[in-house]
Amino acid sequence: MVVGVAADAYERAFGRRPAGLWLPECGYFPGIEEVLAEEGIRYFFVEAHGLLNATPAPKYAVLAPLSAGKDVAAFGRDPSTSRIVWSADEGYPGDPWYRDFYRDIGFDLDFDIIKPFILDGETRVATGFKYHRITGATDDKLVYEPERARERAAEHAGDFVSRVRRIVESAAPRMDRPPIVVAPYDAELFGHWWFEGPQWLDYVIRKLAFDQDVVALASAGDDLDRHPDPQPAQPAPSSWGDQGYNDFWLNPGNDWIYPHLHDAAARMQNLARTHTGAETGTLLARALAQAARSLLLAQASDWAFIMKTGTNVEYAYGRTRDHLGRFHFLADAIDAGDIDERKLAALELMDDIFPDVDWSVYA
Repeated sequence: MVVGVAADAYERAFGRRPAGLWLPECGYFPGIEEVLAEEGIRYFFVEAHGLLNATPAPKYAVLAPLSAGKDVAAFGRDPSTSRIVWSADEGYPGDPWYRDFYRDIGFDLDFDIIKPFILDGETRVATGFKYHRITGATDDKLVYEPERARERAAEHAGDFVSRVRRIVESAAPRMDRPPIVVAPYDAELFGHWWFEGPQWLDYVIRKLAFDQDVVALASAGDDLDRHPDPQPAQPAPSSWGDQGYNDFWLNPGNDWIYPHLHDAAARMQNLARTHTGAETGTLLARALAQAARSLLLAQASDWAFIMKTGTNVEYAYGRTRDHLGRFHFLADAIDAGDIDERKLAALELMDDIFPDVDWSVYA
């Protein structure tokens, strides 16, 4: 059901159905390819060990996709190019010339200076104005120099392209198809955690576009179009979370949420099946759509993740409880045939994600 909601949202934004899907947290379990196939998804991405531990073993490690069944291919994330771009400890984002994410004038300047710009006049907050560079493992940060940081972004782009070329040149003679290097990253890395990330990405694309004799940019769909018969194999259950499996999202600190989520999902399914004839725009259809939004928000992997990390745990508890509470409030009203339009409108304003969600997919 959630895959259908995601595919619909993509189609509304881009005017076509998605060919591929990045599974949340790269979380894979056998059988999910059947759900993806129902929505016309041709491929998805998994963490490296999801491919490396496949059955049978992959002939080309992560340098070629696998056919996971139902004509759906699995692409494995390349570990070396992932780490060098993602890690602040081992990779480019930790370079001392790059802008420091944590230093902000909201906490650096005298309180009297920033007080007029704080909403409540009391609480220091990040402003987005950051004048320091990473410098090193010290609190004594040096002033940020944008041009020097831009130079480093160009240098790191050149290093990245060289690394990819070496991987391809080393593997190509031993393969019967061109090797691929799958390098996906969270969008929030570029510009948020790594301020110069968009500059680096721009340089990488320009360098690859200029010189395509060894390495060329391509999508996973491009690769499947050129080589439509990947090796059949069953990827291993996996995720890109700490330790590589499911324990970051399912452990004694957060396992209490899942019986509630499963019960809510089953109830949403029953609601959708019971009210299949609800006409678009009616109060009932609006309530069903808002119930679906509340369920989707409750199911977000962020809440279990925060509970495990121990950062702002009460916030994660509260979000889980609030969204489940809103869902059951709406479900009770639907079951009773007594929907309060004013309260429904308030919930629609508070939780307006997926404005065109199709609640009927749950049927």
